[in-house]
Amino acid sequence: MPRTIRPWLFVLFVALSVLAASESPLFNRTDGLSIDSLYWLRHHLFGLRDAATSPTVVIAIDEETYRRPPFQDIPKAMWTPQLARVLESTLDAGALVIGQDLILPTSVERYLKGYDRGYLLALRRGAKEGRLVLGKVQHLKKPLAPFSGHSFAVGHQENIRLVNLFRDTDGVIRRVPLSFSGTGPDGSARIESAFALELAARAVGAHPTLARDGGPIDLAGYRIPGSEQNAMLLNFETGGGGVPTYSFADLYHCVEAGRADFFEAAFKDKVVLIGGILDVEDRKLTSKRFVTGPEIAWTRDRCVLPVMEELHDERVVRDTIPGVYIFATAVNNLLRREALSEPPWPARAGLVLLFALCAGACGLRLRPAFAAMVIAVAIAFWIAGATAVFRAGLVLPMIDASLAAVVVLMFAAGYRFGVTDREKRAVRKAFGYFLPGVVIDRMLTQGAKPQLGGETRDVTVIFSDLADFTALSEALAPGDVVTLMNRYLGAMTRVIEAHGGFVDKYIGDAIMAVFGAPLEDSDHARHAVEAALECQEALARLEPDLGLPEGYRLTARIGLNSGPVLIGNIGSEKRLNYTVIGDNVNLAARLEGVNKLYATGILASSETAGRCAAAIAFREIGRVRVMGRAEPVTICEPRGASAERAPEDAARDRAYASAPASLHKGDLAAAHTQFEALAARDPVSGKMSEYCKALIADPPPRNWDGVRDLDRK
Repeated sequence: MPRTIRPWLFVLFVALSVLAASESPLFNRTDGLSIDSLYWLRHHLFGLRDAATSPTVVIAIDEETYRRPPFQDIPKAMWTPQLARVLESTLDAGALVIGQDLILPTSVERYLKGYDRGYLLALRRGAKEGRLVLGKVQHLKKPLAPFSGHSFAVGHQENIRLVNLFRDTDGVIRRVPLSFSGTGPDGSARIESAFALELAARAVGAHPTLARDGGPIDLAGYRIPGSEQNAMLLNFETGGGGVPTYSFADLYHCVEAGRADFFEAAFKDKVVLIGGILDVEDRKLTSKRFVTGPEIAWTRDRCVLPVMEELHDERVVRDTIPGVYIFATAVNNLLRREALSEPPWPARAGLVLLFALCAGACGLRLRPAFAAMVIAVAIAFWIAGATAVFRAGLVLPMIDASLAAVVVLMFAAGYRFGVTDREKRAVRKAFGYFLPGVVIDRMLTQGAKPQLGGETRDVTVIFSDLADFTALSEALAPGDVVTLMNRYLGAMTRVIEAHGGFVDKYIGDAIMAVFGAPLEDSDHARHAVEAALECQEALARLEPDLGLPEGYRLTARIGLNSGPVLIGNIGSEKRLNYTVIGDNVNLAARLEGVNKLYATGILASSETAGRCAAAIAFREIGRVRVMGRAEPVTICEPRGASAERAPEDAARDRAYASAPASLHKGDLAAAHTQFEALAARDPVSGKMSEYCKALIADPPPRNWDGVRDLDRK
């Protein structure tokens, strides 16, 4: 398997594993937490909707009802006369349908005949008009249902529906059932709509399509999300007071006061739910647990009685809500067609997997800190996008995708550190002491590295040495010598590295540097010559700050040569040195010493000069045969970048060029004259003039080829 593919296969494996884990029952709680967190985000980013637009309202059996006459100190089973008055007035006001989430399983009718007469008549009227639904609860084999007389008044199962609710594995209610299976009066199997769906269906005057096989449920053309699993995901209004709420006690006294107008304003064309909103009774933990509000706001709308402020503390905010508001929310969702929907499993899994793979790619390709920052920003955008989409009714896997990204990023970074980057760290360790960090980074990025053990490469080698440094070092204290050398070598090294070279070694005050390795550089000759010229300029700038003894100067001599060399890790098993060896290396070292003969600062072989002659101006100095080498070499002095030269400098070099030509032809007298004419302004010409004068005094052989033989390094 190709090595480059392995990291990506590992990331894919981890991403698929995380995806599988996120879909397992063990991680079901993250789905619920994601939904609950989206409520919190939506609440704080987009605020609340006006409660007056709610299609449902609540008649609340609240704490005030228990504390006011005529309800005070009597059991709830004896409230039926008052309940009848409120029911009749609500029906008269034009309520679309009334759902009673208040279950009265007992009655005093057994003992006080006629006590429930008004209530029974109200129930019969509401049932006959199709505007009343009572609730029942199925916990054991037999349900907790309305008193038999009340059930008879509404026609039994035709107007009684289950108010059971679903809880997720973490105990939080996020969904409501839409239908239940049961048996009819004749014992036959039947499927009937749940409490909330029945109320919504009667409000729109349509029958929902109920299927036994788990098919989708449709209400007046609205295909209810989640109905395939018979569980509608609730879209709660956040905060307190999302549904207009009226105190039952106040409404009863409103009826007594003859305020039919108040009832019509509050309940006309509304779905009305009657239920308890007490401190301890029938309270549920729901998806809006992070964004509930003070409950004093729920029953502020009054007809006759003032609010009992002493019962409420606005600082108290509970994470539970009365169950009647769950049904109010469900009815609102159905009537507004805004129940929450979740993407199908393939789309959901695809989103999580895509996010995880992107995080894995960042972990493999970016530095850990930068990768973490990128993923943090991506998660922030993902959360913002999920919140915006949630406002439109679609639930995205916000937490699952974010967790998957973090986990895969950590595994990818760990794999990169432990496997992928292990070889890179080995290269850094091997080259860290003799290669600049920039060069190592480029080398690793390009995937290039020298062949361990040696390889032949075309490079340019620089040798640089300080003139008369021995005498200078004797004039300084040892500590001062070390300080001076550190400053000098540091400055020269920075110049060499800036031009793409690397310092092979320091030999006392001498520097050996290589261009064109270990990283390929097709223009290494030009970069080496430019570095040599800048080294001389840097030394001139540095010299005044070195505190040299009076009468002493720092002068560097530099030799350059280009050509094939052997380069690699050379040494013993325990100690290696990445270096270059070969004839072309020796020639560069010899040319550094040749500067002494010609009063030059930099000398390059014609091979180096020829490779960069288009960019840098050179002048030919002569032809020499260095010690230890049979073949002569033409040596040249770099004069600076061709594009930056002043016209007068170029003119002087053209005038100089005729003198070496005369020397090569053997016309010593003419060469001496020409060099002598330039000597006053050119130390090199002065040296050449002396050389010609010596040749005239001791003529070379008749067949002399113009090559100067050097008998020392």
